[in-house]
Amino acid sequence: MSQLDQTQFDLTPDQREIQELARKFTADQITPHAAEWDEKHIFPRETIKAAAELGFAAIYVSEESGGIALGRLEAALIMEAMAYGCPSTSAFISIHNMAAWMIDRFGSQTVKDKYLPSLVTMDRIASYCLTEPGSGSDAAALKTKAVKDGNDWIVTGTKQFISGAGENDVYVTMVRTGEDGPKGVSCLVIEKDMPGVSFGANERKLGWYSQPTRQVILDGVRVPAENIVGGEGEGFRIAMMGLDGGRLNIGACSLGGAQRCLDEAIGYTRDRKQFGTRVADFQNTQFMLADMATDLEAARALLYMAAAKVTANAPDKTKFAAMAKRLATDTGSAVADRALQLHGGYGYLMDYPIERFWRDLRVHSILEGTNQIMRMIVGRELTRQ
Repeated sequence: MSQLDQTQFDLTPDQREIQELARKFTADQITPHAAEWDEKHIFPRETIKAAAELGFAAIYVSEESGGIALGRLEAALIMEAMAYGCPSTSAFISIHNMAAWMIDRFGSQTVKDKYLPSLVTMDRIASYCLTEPGSGSDAAALKTKAVKDGNDWIVTGTKQFISGAGENDVYVTMVRTGEDGPKGVSCLVIEKDMPGVSFGANERKLGWYSQPTRQVILDGVRVPAENIVGGEGEGFRIAMMGLDGGRLNIGACSLGGAQRCLDEAIGYTRDRKQFGTRVADFQNTQFMLADMATDLEAARALLYMAAAKVTANAPDKTKFAAMAKRLATDTGSAVADRALQLHGGYGYLMDYPIERFWRDLRVHSILEGTNQIMRMIVGRELTRQ
């Protein structure tokens, strides 16, 4: 086998350096505190802002706009590394990156200058607002209305399940400016302190306790026309392009969380004895661990390939992003579940980290497009004439 064949699936030295930087940040600033954030529902704003000092708030924002201009594989490596400590916090940072990228990629110079300097440093943090109470998977049916009034848009509607709502400063929001369906959707940047912006109660969730989730309520909010991202009617296309990367990142968060669960299960079964034998020495345990590791590596390989396709703007990028998101998030939850089983009753206790990962990873197969929608995307691509 040639040298090229041996290395074509390896990370480059630069990618390994980025991965190691993210792992060290996680070990120092996330992992030691994640259980407390979960238990006490603490939003770790200072830790999140510290990630921005490493460039992790603008991973694929252009250098011209102050970002570090990396590809989607590098972003996935960072998210995977941080999720090893806390999937909830890593996913939160991913959402900010998606919103910042949308402004950089599609915004006018005016809107870039207005928001990106503070988003790159996380002096201001961004949310992404697509989902509504009546439109989840059917995102193109959104009802939030924006009506032109001189040099402003008047926006009225409600967004649902918004990560960071009430805490974050900037809301990249999909609104209806025209006809029904996807062609009538535009994208506006709305600020927390604009008159008419308010927030619902913090949702009582199964997991993701380190970040707030609320409704964003828009009641006649006057938004400058210059705050449009892309052209009128381009919002849905922008939203879907953003979700290609968002799906990779949430899949990467599942990989990182699942790897932590696997490592915890290996350590626990090595230490735990039953019937006078280490639990790790039972063939049943070894088979479970082998399947967990194999499934995880397969999901990781697909996700890394999909990330390379999104970076390269390959024609099948959306199909592969959907495949990778579906496989990585389903695998992540399955690995966490088996890790909990290997811990026995102790896995059910908050004294061990497994139950937190089990809870946090569960939502990954719902958000950024449910895994049923991922199957629809892939199936449609496969059967298209």
